[in-house]
Amino acid sequence: MDPISALAQGLTVALQPMNLLFALVGVLLGTAVGVLPGIGPALTVALLLPVTFKLDPAGSLIMFAGIYYGGMYGGSTTAILINTPGESASLATALEGNKMAKAGRGGPALATAAIGSFVAGTIATIGIVFLAPWLVEVAIRFGPEDYFALMCVAFITVSATFGASPIRGLTSLFVGLTLGLVGIDKLTGQSRLHFGVPELLDGIEITTLAVGLFAVGEALYVVSRRHLVQDTLEPVRGSLWMTAQDWARSWKPWLRGTLFGFPIGALPAGGAEIPTFLSYSTERRLTKYPQEFGHGAIEGVAGPEAANNASAAGTLVPLLTLGLPTSATAAMLLAGFQQYGLNPGPLLFAERPELVWGLIASLFIANFMLLILNLPLVGLWVRLLSIPQPWLYAGILVFATMGTIAAKPSVVELIMLAVFGVMGYLMRRHDFPIAPVVIGLILGPVAEQQLRRALAISLGDPLVLVQSPMSATLLAIALIALIAPFAMRGLGRFRSDAD
Repeated sequence: MDPISALAQGLTVALQPMNLLFALVGVLLGTAVGVLPGIGPALTVALLLPVTFKLDPAGSLIMFAGIYYGGMYGGSTTAILINTPGESASLATALEGNKMAKAGRGGPALATAAIGSFVAGTIATIGIVFLAPWLVEVAIRFGPEDYFALMCVAFITVSATFGASPIRGLTSLFVGLTLGLVGIDKLTGQSRLHFGVPELLDGIEITTLAVGLFAVGEALYVVSRRHLVQDTLEPVRGSLWMTAQDWARSWKPWLRGTLFGFPIGALPAGGAEIPTFLSYSTERRLTKYPQEFGHGAIEGVAGPEAANNASAAGTLVPLLTLGLPTSATAAMLLAGFQQYGLNPGPLLFAERPELVWGLIASLFIANFMLLILNLPLVGLWVRLLSIPQPWLYAGILVFATMGTIAAKPSVVELIMLAVFGVMGYLMRRHDFPIAPVVIGLILGPVAEQQLRRALAISLGDPLVLVQSPMSATLLAIALIALIAPFAMRGLGRFRSDAD
């Protein structure tokens, strides 16, 4: 089936009244949580995983995708009005957006962010439509050793790009891989690392880990810093509408930001931070108004925000076609697939095309919904910033606990939720990234299965891992990605010593 026909089939799924309602709920929730500082789409999807496991898979996944897109929209509001990016991807937006708000141009800053997000999200979703089937064709030819090598690339690149240092990222990954060993070995039937606790024989629940690390850990972290950080809300003064000059200065940054965001987001080592700052530096070099940068240049909001949303769409390409999450929210979406017994990848396109293409088609609908809702409701989103943090995070803790009990009523599960919550707090406190833990738990068992399958086919010969050109290339990329951050850091120290 060609991409256009597949998309048309997906639209028939996405336009069903119930799925439209799921998409609307998703974008509203996503925007609301994106506006609230410290609460990103990953946390929201993690909170909703336990309470949606009995819903229709297509509707739930469409809602999760809406939350993802909405969270990217909402993060710009916080970055512009209180100079507090809800996600690291909104850091570049805050540089010029908050200056515009202080100068009384918060309205045009929010408008160019919303319209740029729509333009970038739409173009990037078109990119998914045409790129995903091609990647699926490539992935069908993968053998077990190729999949294992691909998992290694994902492990190394995600660990190296999350957090302040590669060592901390790899440490977090190791924790996740270790947690993935808990339970019964699917190949031999032997129990591993369950310490005599029967509830652990089924393994660590992804939802419990995600809710503990993201929701409980975040709540504890924010409480610990409540009196250290004071946010000042800039009121939205003047008109929300952009002038003709604003439009003329914004449309090229929107397109350039999309060209930065989508390809980088689609890479296994993607992420939104790199394209947003590339876009910001590019707009700073190309602008005809260099004196405005640092004081509220609209290009510095338009470009990075477009790159941010295009990157968000780009992360769905490796997730849907290869089953590789390259961001924290993508890891949560993968957990959403797995709670319904679905594994993203080439087989899913063949076995459940209506679900995959319905999800892709819903991204177009979510983009239109967000554009229609965002600007008229900006006053409502600003009022959300006045919710007292103790109420907000107390509600998150209650919701997290109730959701965990609903998904798996067990005292052991609640104890693990508390343990993972404290672990999440300590990791945030000492700047260890959380996403590699979740990715390690999700992908670790898959990588182990593919490795053992490859070795079984080759009768235990480890050279099978480098005999395939694809696996050898991917393992070489993983090795370079592992060594490069340490080499760059050593080179930086050498230069500073030389100076």
